[in-house]
Amino acid sequence: VLTNAYSIIILAILIVQGKPLKLPDFASMTLPSPFDISGSSAAKVTPPQNFIPANRRPLQVTSLSDLPSLLSGSAALAVRLGSGAFVLGWQPSGGSGYELSLGPVSISDSSSVLLPAQDRGLKQPLVLYEYEPSPYCKKVREVCCLLDIPVLMKPCPITPTPPPEASTRGGSTPYVKKTRGGFSDELFEKTGRRTVPYLEDPNNPELAGGMFESEDIIDYLLETYSPVGEYDAKALWPMRGPFADTTSTISTVFRGLAGGTSPPNVLPVNSEVLPITVWGYECSPFVKPVREALSSLGLPHVLIPCSRGSENRQKLIERTGCDFQVPQLEDPNLPEFGVLAESSSIVDYLNAVYTSSNE
Repeated sequence: VLTNAYSIIILAILIVQGKPLKLPDFASMTLPSPFDISGSSAAKVTPPQNFIPANRRPLQVTSLSDLPSLLSGSAALAVRLGSGAFVLGWQPSGGSGYELSLGPVSISDSSSVLLPAQDRGLKQPLVLYEYEPSPYCKKVREVCCLLDIPVLMKPCPITPTPPPEASTRGGSTPYVKKTRGGFSDELFEKTGRRTVPYLEDPNNPELAGGMFESEDIIDYLLETYSPVGEYDAKALWPMRGPFADTTSTISTVFRGLAGGTSPPNVLPVNSEVLPITVWGYECSPFVKPVREALSSLGLPHVLIPCSRGSENRQKLIERTGCDFQVPQLEDPNLPEFGVLAESSSIVDYLNAVYTSSNE
């Protein structure tokens, strides 16, 4: 029930700010990556010219131009009843660490049923081949946030490809062929299919290859990374069955199918770069534009879930030494930019680095 209450309190949440306890200044320290997945990158990218990271302004609309995106993101959140906004078993707690300030009252929160990710065997992020506007992929992403599971996203956006010779196919408008880009070819080489979602779990050697079908994937996630105590099963019903399929489709329409198609000037090397780290959660209207940009550009990225009650909220505070806010982004391909914040600034950065406009 608490999971579904988020749509009712969204306007209140937008005007309050999480306050951390006093912490050392971690901003000047070199911190290890949340997961060691960097490896070696064959692709190099060019730093953006004249890019200045935005000042942090948690839970504020920094520009009127951001308002339509925020409103459509909030509408999409409401249609989905705030699915994934809270971790499973969310509860207020009196523990130390991240606090949410509601006027004179400050509360901490946690999960009553989820062990820390490492204790559940999540040594590495799961791997999800996905398509941002897909309602079936959306359900899986929401459940990963509900269960506080980090995921390496491998987006498979549509890539418009003009044929070698111009053709109108009998019409006046030049024909443009649409094919799957991003990691779609990699998925096809593995499975002979381009169907998404497709999940791989590097933490489970018994899972040979991966699995298709959103409902099967959700069953696997619940069985493998299940809670240790009793929980309200009503927290899961918005993520299963026809209701989830229908409302997830409506929510992507509200967003104009954003993130589903690559821009014409996307760099061909994007799928070869090191995975980018994003701190956030699926239903946040602030995180949505960043995830959509990453997906449309075909960029691999690890989503570190930060739903209410997630242990990752305090980890993010410790990592940055700043008040909690999402999204935040770390790009190992250009580590000199540190941890970036503010949705519109992050999107500007991604477009400047990972499209040909930077050449």
